[in-house]
Amino acid sequence: MNLVDVHCHLNHELFKADLPEVLKKAYAAGLRRILVSGVNPPNNREVLELARKHQPLIKASLGIYPIDALGIQPDAVGLPHHQGKIDLEEEFCFFEKNKTEITAIGEVGMDFHWADKEKTEVEQEHNFRKIIRFTIKLNKPIVIHSRKAENECITVLEQEIKNKEIPVIQHCFSGKKSLIHKAAELGHYFSIPPNIIKSSNFQTLVKIVPLTQLLTETDSPWLSPFSDRNEPAYVLETIKKIAELKQLSIEETAKQIWHNYERIFNA
Repeated sequence: MNLVDVHCHLNHELFKADLPEVLKKAYAAGLRRILVSGVNPPNNREVLELARKHQPLIKASLGIYPIDALGIQPDAVGLPHHQGKIDLEEEFCFFEKNKTEITAIGEVGMDFHWADKEKTEVEQEHNFRKIIRFTIKLNKPIVIHSRKAENECITVLEQEIKNKEIPVIQHCFSGKKSLIHKAAELGHYFSIPPNIIKSSNFQTLVKIVPLTQLLTETDSPWLSPFSDRNEPAYVLETIKKIAELKQLSIEETAKQIWHNYERIFNA
C-alpha cells in the first residue's frame, strides 16, 4: 500500500531529536509522501529545506497561518515564530521564486478560535482573498485552516474559486453537517487525521463525503489517536477507520486515497 500524509509539521521541536527514525517508521508503515506544512516565513523556509533534504518522501506545502498573518502570538508552540504582521506580498515573492519545489499553498484561511471575530474578521478575510487569488495565479492546490470560521471560509472560497480552478483541501474540518455537504458539493476535499478513531465529528464527515474526496493527514505532532506524539506512521489508523466506515477493505481504501493524492497534487 502507498500511504500519504497531506498535512503535518515535522519541523516542530518535538521531532528535532529523532526525525530520521520517525521517517523510517513512516516509510515502513507505507508512507510514500508526506506534505509538511508551513505557517509563516521562517517556518516556510525550514519546511522547504526539509523537503530538499528528504526527497521524494517529503514535499513542501508553504502557508500563511491566519493568526501569524495578523501578528498575533501563535497558538502552536514548538514552531518558528514570526514577529509582527506578515508582509503577504513579500512572502508571495518567495513562493513564486520557489514554485517548482512547492506542492501546495497552506495552511491558510481564517480562525476565530484564537482571534476575536469582531475585531479581526475584515482583515482576515482581506488576507484570505489575497492568498486565494495568488494561489490561483500560482496554480497550486490550497490547504484550508478554518477553525471556528468554517462558514466564512467556505463563503469566501465559493466566491473566489470558480469552475474548480484549483483543488481545495479542507484540513481538519470541524463544521456542521450542512457545511460538510456544501463544501463537498463545491468539490472540496477533506483530509482526515488519525484521531478519527475517537472523533464522532470526523466519523460523520467520512460517512457523508465520497471516498473520492477524502485524503489522510496527521497534523503531527498534534491530534494523536493515542496518548503520545502524533506522527505520519499513524496515517494507517485513519485508513483503517475510513475503510470500516465505508465498508471497504483497507487496501481498497488506501488505493483510492493515494489516487486522490496523485490527482490533486500531481506529486
